Amino acid sequence: MRRTLFLLTLVLTFGLFLAACGSSDSGGGSESSGSDSKSEEEGSDEGGNSDFTVAMVTDTGGVDDKSFNQSAWEGLQEFGKENNLEENKGYDYAQSESDADYTTNLNRLVREDYNLIFGIGFLLQPDVEKVASQFPETNFSLVDAVAEGENIASITFKEHQGSFLAGVAAANKTESDHLGFVGGVDSELINKFESGFRAGAKTVNPDIKIDVQYAESFNSADQGKLIASNMYSQGADVIYHAAGGTGNGVFSEAKDRVRGGDEKVWVIGVDRDQHEEGAIDDTNVTLTSMVKRVDIAVQDVSKQAMEGEFPGGEVVEYGLEDEGVSLARTNEEAMTEEIISTVEEWKQKIIDGEVEVPMTRDETEEYVSSLK
Repeated sequence: MRRTLFLLTLVLTFGLFLAACGSSDSGGGSESSGSDSKSEEEGSDEGGNSDFTVAMVTDTGGVDDKSFNQSAWEGLQEFGKENNLEENKGYDYAQSESDADYTTNLNRLVREDYNLIFGIGFLLQPDVEKVASQFPETNFSLVDAVAEGENIASITFKEHQGSFLAGVAAANKTESDHLGFVGGVDSELINKFESGFRAGAKTVNPDIKIDVQYAESFNSADQGKLIASNMYSQGADVIYHAAGGTGNGVFSEAKDRVRGGDEKVWVIGVDRDQHEEGAIDDTNVTLTSMVKRVDIAVQDVSKQAMEGEFPGGEVVEYGLEDEGVSLARTNEEAMTEEIISTVEEWKQKIIDGEVEVPMTRDETEEYVSSLK
């Protein structure tokens, strides 16, 4: 009897406990449970998707090249912060010391289950295509070249347009009518920078002299300094570099010459606003920079991927019309109102289609011939 009463008491107590748990202001235990679940889901998504992960593989220039790779990493960092991702877990990078590291780094990031992996630079194209074909469930994005693959988004820029404006600025700034262009690797991509620059400068002055030399490296500051030394010594007073870390040597040479007090020479930076790289005492040798918003492109594609709208198999291109490329105005003393006004005039002509900026050396020769 006592056992029966005990069991009855236990059942009644348990029933009251369940009823208490099920009661809520909204009425109905199942409705309340659903509301709590929804609240938890909304909380986890506040400020971003904590489950999404993204990483990038640098080219040999490295993440601190003060140019192309650094811009990409800054974009990835900004994306991570905006979406409450943890560095080294939610977003990360793999540094490549040589070409042999590309495939190794891509495979490592795949094994670490990153949802989206960027290859930074056209040199990674074959490696991105190879690894992407082996892991079709992972999304990849290649910056600065077009890659084949339904799980690869290709990001390109109209560098020739921004470089044309750099040429216009240089031709209006030079006092010797002699310019220089220092390229990294002689390639289809860097030829776009060279072609646009030459076309812009020749548009201002068809007789202007332009020295062109390639270092065949994006990571050789010593070579960049040597090339710049020769160009400045031969009379060039403005040099535009499209050479990644090699361009740091161009800045070094320019600063050495200005520091000596005997010369006034300029550098035009690339990819990022490289105003800081030209700082020396109370002056600055950075005339301007052809800014390529790799950071914005990385953020855009990452956002699309996170939202389930990854542009796989597509080419996403950025140009003057959407501020994907532009000319920096940080050095207000060097970039006079007259130069800026001229640059803006040509910028609008390009956007309006009045000027078709050449992308190759052959097109540039044809363009320059039409000016005479």
